[in-house]
This record gives sequence, C-alpha cells and structure tokens, in this order.
Amino acid sequence: HNARMPASRPPNGSVKEPALRVESREGLVYLLGEACELEHGLLCEYLYAQFSLKRSLEEGLTPEHLARIQAWERTLIDVIKQEMLHLALATNILSAIGAAPHFERPNFPIVSRWYPPDVQIALVPFGERALRHFMYLERPEGMPLSDAEGFGSVGPMQPLTVDDPQLTAGPEEWHTVGHLYRGIEAGLAHLVKRLGEGAVFIGPPKAQATTQVFEWTELTAVTNLASASAAIEVIVEQGEGARGDWVNSHFGKFVGILEDFLARKAADPAFAPARPVIPVFLREPPDVDRVTLIADPLTRRVADLFNAVYEVILQVQSRYFVHHGETPEELETLAKTAKHLMNWVMRNLGPVLTALPVGPEFPGRTAGPAFEIVRPAFFVLPHREAAWKIMHERLETLAGVCAGLAKDVVPEVMTRLEGNLRGMAGDLEQHMKARAGSGVESARS
Repeated sequence: HNARMPASRPPNGSVKEPALRVESREGLVYLLGEACELEHGLLCEYLYAQFSLKRSLEEGLTPEHLARIQAWERTLIDVIKQEMLHLALATNILSAIGAAPHFERPNFPIVSRWYPPDVQIALVPFGERALRHFMYLERPEGMPLSDAEGFGSVGPMQPLTVDDPQLTAGPEEWHTVGHLYRGIEAGLAHLVKRLGEGAVFIGPPKAQATTQVFEWTELTAVTNLASASAAIEVIVEQGEGARGDWVNSHFGKFVGILEDFLARKAADPAFAPARPVIPVFLREPPDVDRVTLIADPLTRRVADLFNAVYEVILQVQSRYFVHHGETPEELETLAKTAKHLMNWVMRNLGPVLTALPVGPEFPGRTAGPAFEIVRPAFFVLPHREAAWKIMHERLETLAGVCAGLAKDVVPEVMTRLEGNLRGMAGDLEQHMKARAGSGVESARS
C-alpha cells in the first residue's frame, strides 16, 4: 500500500502472472481442491470479521455508528453468500470431472506452504487491516497490491517445472483467485482438446447441485466445457470484477467499505466498530504452532457448540453434494438444513461467542471463533442410511446443548437455537420414517 495514493484506491498498472500448466485430470483436481480451500478459507475470514462487529449502543456506539456497522454487515453477508455460491460451483466442476467435493482445509492461520507464499489466510477482526487483507486476496488478476501489515511471505515454494513427470499433481504458482481459476479453465480446455469432452466430463449429470433452495440463479449444472467456463466466469467476476471493471465485485465492495471506514475514523478517531476478539481454540491443533486457548469454562462450552455446528454444516453440505440414493425431496431437505444451519444457527451463535471472555490471561479480550478442523475429513458420510442417522443424531445432540446453555448465556438466543435445531432434526426424521414405513430402506441402501 503506497501512502501517497488516496487512502484506499488501488494502484493501476499490472503484473504479469505465469500461465499454469495442467496436463492431467489429477492436476485439475489438485487445483480445484486449492480453489475450494481458498473459497472456504475466505468464507471463514469474512464470517469472523462479521461476528466481530459490535451490535448495540451499549458497546459504546452512537446511533449513526451502529447504522454504518449494520450497513457494512449487510455487504459482508452478500459477499459471504456469493463465496458459498463459488464453493458450490467449484464443487460442481469437481463432480463433473468425476472427483469428490473438497471441504477439508488446514487450521487457521494458514501460513503453510500448501499455497503460494504470498497467499495467506488468517482470522482478523473487522477493521482497516482486515479490509486491506480482503482486498489483497480478491484483487483483480495482475493488479500490483500489497497484503495488509503482518502478512509477510512464508518462503519459497517449488512449482511444477516443464520437465516434471506429470503422473501425480503438484503445486502451481498462482497469485490471485482469478489467476488460479483462469489456470483451471485453460487446463479444462487443454484436456478437452486432447481427450474429447465426453472423456473429461465423466461425472453423473444428476449429481450436479442446482437447487432453488439456495436462491442463486447462477448455481448451474456443469456438464461440459461451456458450462464449466460459465461457472468460472461467475466466480471470477463476482470476486475481482469483470476484466477491468471491479466496482461491484467483492474487491470493489471492500474498497468501498474501507473508504467509508477511514472517513469515519478520521472524523472520530475513537470509533471502534469491532469487539476486542482474538481467534481462540479449545485444543491445540496438530497443524498450527502457538495458538491461543480458551480458559473461561462457559466460553469453552459455547466455542465447542460453535465448532460442532460448523462440523454439521460441512457434513450436511458434503452429503448434499455426494448424495447417492436420495429422492429429490430428501435433497431439498438437505439443502434447506445446510442453509438454515448457517442463517439461523451459526449467524446467531457467532455474536454470542464474540461477547464472551477468553480467560484471565487475556483481560478485556473476547473469543473469536477459530472454525476448528478437528480432523481433516470428518464431514464425509458415505452411506445414505447411516449418513441420515448421524446427521439426525448430531442435530438432536446440539439442540440439547443449547437447552443446557440457556441457563447460563443469552437465554432467548439459546432457546431459539434449540427450537431451530429440533425442527431440522424433525425434518430429517420425517424422511427417515417415510422410508422405514415404505420398506424401501433395506432394499435401496
């Protein structure tokens, strides 16, 4: 960021980005896996910033400040919904070329060498640093922009070289979301030219997610090169903007919020829109050094519930994308359950957690959800009958935890969440009973 430029306007000019080499289906699946991890990581970053926002005048805000924060939150929610769409479209492309959905990712902060050294994902509370980091990650391809303070390069990676054998996939050097997706698009075109469309797009068309439940007109089936390119176009345009026009993209939205934020900060230097959150874990994850652990017992219980809700969202989504043997009605219920878990449960639980203390070692600091990945592929539920039983059991368990917490923390929220979770469990149970009653269960599974 160049201090002599207007505070938040990005520079012009461009940086040449190397073309990615994709010679095989394995290389494509590898890059699409990275794309899914990136969308998933961005989603969590944006949710974290959203949950860190202050919510009431009691938190030292003026009515005008609160109105601004609520407007920024609405923009963040729009971006989060589009990130969900991008993850769904990338998953459709994976299904179309015969691969499984990819919902795993490393724990935060992701400063590992899984990604190119200038791509890092970390949980940052809402504010200038977060907004500059978001702008950097969503910047248009070729735009020379630096990441926010504190995001240094992690060290070199070794991308594939021309004479590398290509039997197994390996890292490629990409720098922006758009750069990665353009590489995937070129790789698809290259394989189609070499093998023919029918040999590349081998996934069953009926496995494509196209539900109306998510309310995305752009969630279309991917069955050939044209539909895959159209899906990539949606992702790139919503993220960084149509080539050269980024005003309405995620990038442009973050530029707009940052300008507004900096203007308000200049007018009132004491204005602090975010709670004093730090990302906190219940347990030391095996893949991250030195994390902050929660000491406060009540906060631990709420954080555990938050992480469990996050796990169940991934399980339900994964089942929705890998479905095998579900009826159309059952699929709609899975989609609705995933959507309601996000909109009704997680969105209400996040702000409860960010108001709770971390513990005596961190006076005045509150708990930011770390979206803990307890083990990499806990969300894969391969067999239909067992999958539905597990999802039902989890929803009932979480409802019971909410009921237990209602005595100790924000009773009206916890009681409402309990009711929502029991309702979702009931929706699944109706399908399970209908199958058991019709005797198709054992025959079809």
